[in-house]
Amino acid sequence: MSSGKLRIAFIHPDLGIGGAERLVVDAALGLQKLGHNVDLYTSHHDPGHCFEETRDGTLRVHLISSPFPRAIRGKLHVLFSHARQLHLTRHLLSPSMPSYDVYFVDLLPTCIPFLRLGAHTRVLYYCHFPDKLMSGGAYVEGARPKGSLLKRIYRLPMDAVEEAATRQADTILVNSNFTKRVFKRHFPSIKATPLVVYPGINLDTYQPLDVNHSEPDIVSILSDRPTLLSVNRFESKKNAALAIHSFAELQKKSPGVGHSRKLRLVLAGGYDPRLLDNVKTLQLLLDSAKAHDLTYAITTPSTSTVALPSLPSTSDNDNADIVFLLNFSTVQRSALLTSTSTLALLYTPTNEHFGIGPVEGMVCGLPVLACDSGGPTESVVDAPASARTGWLRRPDPEVWAEALIEIVGMSPQERAGLAERAKRRAKEKFGMEAMARDLEQALQETVALGRVPTPTSVWTVFALLFALLGYAVRLILSV
Repeated sequence: MSSGKLRIAFIHPDLGIGGAERLVVDAALGLQKLGHNVDLYTSHHDPGHCFEETRDGTLRVHLISSPFPRAIRGKLHVLFSHARQLHLTRHLLSPSMPSYDVYFVDLLPTCIPFLRLGAHTRVLYYCHFPDKLMSGGAYVEGARPKGSLLKRIYRLPMDAVEEAATRQADTILVNSNFTKRVFKRHFPSIKATPLVVYPGINLDTYQPLDVNHSEPDIVSILSDRPTLLSVNRFESKKNAALAIHSFAELQKKSPGVGHSRKLRLVLAGGYDPRLLDNVKTLQLLLDSAKAHDLTYAITTPSTSTVALPSLPSTSDNDNADIVFLLNFSTVQRSALLTSTSTLALLYTPTNEHFGIGPVEGMVCGLPVLACDSGGPTESVVDAPASARTGWLRRPDPEVWAEALIEIVGMSPQERAGLAERAKRRAKEKFGMEAMARDLEQALQETVALGRVPTPTSVWTVFALLFALLGYAVRLILSV
């Protein structure tokens, strides 16, 4: 196989701040570092709500703004997601667009058959998790789909499109063995077995910083108080309330927990006021803090274009029990993860597809406390104690509080030993270079399949699908 450099187009619906976006950015950076020509195409990119590499010119980002809304009155998200991606696909297939050797698609597979047949180009699809299983919130193995009968009927054609479009991909990758098992179970018509390529991160961006303590954004979030850190988007399925309940239980079980300064909890993550789930989740978390008589402060970096929600803080950043950091900057994230005051990273989702958070914690030598399900069971080592990089526990606040007592009470020698093991594991298994090499091999094998032929019957079916979807969207918009 030729080892020539590839022209790769990434297609991602929304380049905001989240685990999927971090993977795409690091994958693009890694492949670019290997000498490949990389372009990122998206339907939404807010310079004030994105990772810096997509804003500062490190990566070439092409924003193709869509005429379609994200939703109407908080409804029809999936339908409009398909419509927005098809609008982006139409742009990519226009005669004026450059040609590529291969397309890298993730999250939404709707565009795959059109890219293959319209551009005669192979497509690699990276499945973070089947979308059909994410519409009802956190995935629970064996549980029935949530939602009303009307919603389930609405989802039927959307789920069918997802499976049919995914089946058209030339190569399918997934982010964990957990996702691989779920994929095979819930996409029975897809005979191909996905390959696992773990997400990797740019280790250089997690090195201890020479922090400018006079910089307002750093002053606002760093403290010499012992800190428990949770990094996740403000979504209900991320279950950040577990961190608050566990923190409150810890305070009850062991006030002071051996530290002269009062413990605090920092909840940091992406927040988008356009998303009703984000707005509701933040409000529920604030209500949880109040219910436990915990004070809180809400803050955001000066670089963010997303205004602070009109929700009053009950304390300032220095004295609050909980700090809610919305849309953190890269510098703020690194400062918190590498601060000597940060004692642990709390990762709260259950059945998470992979979860980049525990890897970020391990890279920085932090003990990780995560749920004992999904991807974290592949990244975090809980036993034996001599090999431990973190704690895997069922999502019960009392159980987590017991684990936190153990974590917070670690001796300096125990903490140093765990940090060394965690950093070594993160570097060997989850570095950006390892991911980039695996992706490069998969992409080269995909390109080696040659140009895509044009079977008339398949093209006709998907052309009709395209037309019907466009007609349905017009009808909805005209209402």
